[in-house]
Amino acid sequence: MSDAPLMLSISGARGIVGQTMTPEITARYAGAFGSLLRESITDRPPRLVVGFDGRRSGSCLASAAAAGLAAVGCEVTLLGITTTPTVGVMIKELDCDGGINVTASHNPIEWNGIKCLDSDGLAPGGRESAKIIGRFQANQVDRVEGAECGRIGHVDDAVDHHVAKVLSIVDVEKIRAKRFRVVLDSVAASGGPAGRRLLEELGCDLVHLHGEPIGIFPHPPEPTEANLTELAKVVERDAGAAVGFAQDPDADRLAIIDENGRYIGEEWTLVLAALRMMQRRGGGPVATNISTSRMIDDVCASFEGASVVRTAVGEANVVYGIRSNGGVIGGEGNGGVIIPEVCFIRDSISSMALILELLATDGRPLSAIVDGLPQYAMIKRKWDLSLVGGKEAVRGILKKIKKHWAGADINSSDGVRIDVGDSWVHVRPSNTEPIIRLIAEAPTKAAAERIADEAAAVAGIG
Repeated sequence: MSDAPLMLSISGARGIVGQTMTPEITARYAGAFGSLLRESITDRPPRLVVGFDGRRSGSCLASAAAAGLAAVGCEVTLLGITTTPTVGVMIKELDCDGGINVTASHNPIEWNGIKCLDSDGLAPGGRESAKIIGRFQANQVDRVEGAECGRIGHVDDAVDHHVAKVLSIVDVEKIRAKRFRVVLDSVAASGGPAGRRLLEELGCDLVHLHGEPIGIFPHPPEPTEANLTELAKVVERDAGAAVGFAQDPDADRLAIIDENGRYIGEEWTLVLAALRMMQRRGGGPVATNISTSRMIDDVCASFEGASVVRTAVGEANVVYGIRSNGGVIGGEGNGGVIIPEVCFIRDSISSMALILELLATDGRPLSAIVDGLPQYAMIKRKWDLSLVGGKEAVRGILKKIKKHWAGADINSSDGVRIDVGDSWVHVRPSNTEPIIRLIAEAPTKAAAERIADEAAAVAGIG
């Protein structure tokens, strides 16, 4: 038996390829999802799309997912290498009942996973996710016989549909007139084709790093500062570059480099996209999770009628916040921005378009726009669960933190977040990796380090 993790959560399933993420496991998980759909769709076979994020293991596992769905009587359309938001767009375009993208998002190359989407292109909420996981664990997969098996087909124009949707939400001519020089790192995964198509349509002079989706990552795929040194250097050396963008493997997240080669990072992606959306809409609700920087609160404070809706971490939770409050935009501080007009999935393609429209409209370089907004220091740390006492220890860790700050503003919707004056700290177990995360923010780095160190010491994980 392998001790490799299989993460099952509201974010889907993720595991180590060849150990806890195999064709058999993929087919069973997909079959559990398809079986659940068949309970509610009784007059015809459910219709689904399946894509994958470009990892070498993706083609094999996407085929297994399609087979698992067909084996329970679902009709399946394979999309090939696709971003997760592209899968969401194609669910609507093809009038499907759901979809699957085989992806482990930012996890290293040895990982892969399964992300399920419903008929609205939404990640299933907590209750539906629990049903899928329960069926998978109990092997409640309702396989059919012979002529009842579903068919598997293919389409190859998914990128066209996605890019067209994004172009419809921005002022294309205004962006084209600027002829921006853009450096894009697509980490040799699914964002390359869609990113290139978008930027060419917007008249950009594109320098494309690792644009071919060959599935072998040229650097660790999470778009953090440490992993984007090549992109930063290319932008810094190119005097004409206006911006550098970095996608993660399934292209639902975007990190940003300014024209000087400075890592702006993931927290700024939602801030800049929301700023442009507020300018266009004159306000409206913005949904984000409780781990996201309070910079978004500052942006919204500048627009009458704008407000921030805070949710638990996870795309499905943010989408619920958008839909239940009539939000015009949402996202998370991991570089994920959700534009309801395109799809209810975090989308780096939409993010790039909105940020380029912001640059075209504002007229200042990106560095000046960023430096003109309120600044905070954020600290992000993580520990393997095995080093802090395992999953069973998490409840005790959170209890210690709440007791220590008993008189503070406490949010327990997802782990525990403590607000103390102008600083806050959030501790929670990850949905996608066997780790516990600590995020702290304050007006200065010293203050952020101080509250982060205090929380870690109280919790016994420092």
